[in-house]
Amino acid sequence: VQQALEDGYKRLLEPAMETELRVLTKQKADEEAIRVFAENARQLLLAAPMGQKNVLAIDPGFRTGCKVVCLDKQGQLLENTAIYPHTGQGNVKNAEVAIKQLCEKHNIEAIAIGNGTAGRETESFVRGLNLPNVTIVMVNESGASIYSASDVAREEFPTQDITVRGAVSIGRRLMDPLAELVKIDPKSIGVGQYQHDVDQNKLQASLDDTVISAVNAVGVELNTASKQILAYVSGLGPTLAQNIVDYRNSNGAFKNRESLKKVPRLGDKAYEQAAGFLRIRNAENVLDTSGVHPERYAVVDKMAKDLGTTISVLMKDTTLQKQIKLQQYVTDEIGLPTLTDILKELAKPGRDPREAFEAFSFTDGVNEIADLRIGMKLPGIVTNITNFGAFVDIGVHQDGLVHTSQLANRFVANPNDIVKVHQKVEVTVMEVDAARKRISLSMKTEVSPKSEVRSQKPK
Repeated sequence: VQQALEDGYKRLLEPAMETELRVLTKQKADEEAIRVFAENARQLLLAAPMGQKNVLAIDPGFRTGCKVVCLDKQGQLLENTAIYPHTGQGNVKNAEVAIKQLCEKHNIEAIAIGNGTAGRETESFVRGLNLPNVTIVMVNESGASIYSASDVAREEFPTQDITVRGAVSIGRRLMDPLAELVKIDPKSIGVGQYQHDVDQNKLQASLDDTVISAVNAVGVELNTASKQILAYVSGLGPTLAQNIVDYRNSNGAFKNRESLKKVPRLGDKAYEQAAGFLRIRNAENVLDTSGVHPERYAVVDKMAKDLGTTISVLMKDTTLQKQIKLQQYVTDEIGLPTLTDILKELAKPGRDPREAFEAFSFTDGVNEIADLRIGMKLPGIVTNITNFGAFVDIGVHQDGLVHTSQLANRFVANPNDIVKVHQKVEVTVMEVDAARKRISLSMKTEVSPKSEVRSQKPK
């Protein structure tokens, strides 16, 4: 019996139990990796937009030059050219003249520079021009090359080459990251951990849900939205999004939400699901600019009449809004939470949940790993968050790692409690390994940097 038990365990039970444990552990690891990726993607999608500005965008390069594009406030391409500020003195002068002329010609308000190869050098060159009233911003260009070679980019810019499309994407990311990032596969954004090792179907499903959630949280401007972002609106999809764009091109801008029902194949159910997430700027009905669903317009109208005023006056007058007694409008169909949301929307119609935009710049003179010194305090931008820490771009073409133990002066269980993707932070250089391109950083308020030499043996 003893031999039978031992044989049964070794030959049958142990391998089966080991396999089952491995599968369960892998599933748990997959779920956690997918959760981290989805959370990072959401933070990146909801990064602060600069808004509608005339933008000059630069896709930097050394030998091949920098591709320059000018975009209007709607993100449409006005002009493109190439400059060569890093290949010789004569070319530097020509590049200076070209940038200044383009800024003057198109009334440029902001310059977006990709953070890839030659990014810091190009930023130094542009800042040296001392352009008046122009904001200069480094933009994360991860995935821009994926977009530039995609069918979406080819359809939008059939006559332009890949470098022009990439520069356009960089400029638009500054204006509205969400509207531009939805055009590429979220897996190409580069903000995950072990993304190629997890179940790809589950990862894709989770990321799609994340994009849908982000798009609907912000809302979509119906008259300017691309078909790519419209496709993520609740109740719509690629086909209806294309139909909306076609109808808009044929009949002009939508004047009210009700006219959505005239779009081919857009039925009552799709309208019911989508209408609350679609905004119309300067609409005939002021509620069409808000997140209030058309089904609830009657309630708002009743609130206004009870106060002896109009909806448009009510939306502008906070004193009147405070006089509304929500309890008297509660019905079987409309509960207090819904009425509370409506009141919030009346106070700030079409409010954008994203944070206000703040310009950011790296430390001058710190352009590569060789420029780093132990103990340096540098500004940086969080580019990725994992379970073991956060990666921060400090402008040296190599992200540094802030280990979980260095994120704060206390124990940190989840890095997302301390930092968010695209957050601006101040870090201290702890350790630099130039040969392996590894940079250790700290966000602690009081740190004691490690020795610069890593190969010292203990005495």
